[in-house]
Amino acid sequence: QVQLVESGGGLVQAGGSLRLSCAASGRTFSNYAMAWFRRAPGKEREFVGVIKGSGIQEYTDPVKGRFTISRDNAMNTLYLQMNNLKPEDTAVYYCASDVHGFGGTWSRNYEYWGQGTQVTVSS
Repeated sequence: QVQLVESGGGLVQAGGSLRLSCAASGRTFSNYAMAWFRRAPGKEREFVGVIKGSGIQEYTDPVKGRFTISRDNAMNTLYLQMNNLKPEDTAVYYCASDVHGFGGTWSRNYEYWGQGTQVTVSS
């Protein structure tokens, strides 16, 4: 069983920055593929980015060059640095873990999910 707890969401003006954190339980966090997803109002949940245990990252096109995922394996923590935020980034952001380490863009690949943290970007 893995527990994930997100934090760091809030209200920010367009062009601003936020850093989300996701604290994870589990003794082999370093092997997990860890991802961020988001769900905007009235929309389906969508993939934002993933970082594998190897450090390899993948991002969805709308956030490339603006968002960066990192992890601190010693602290069992995942981060999402979001810069140059846009109103269309407004969503609830979720972290998710794939304990088998495969990752990918499909939400079904991830066994554990956090409760989500709200990010609101005003224009």
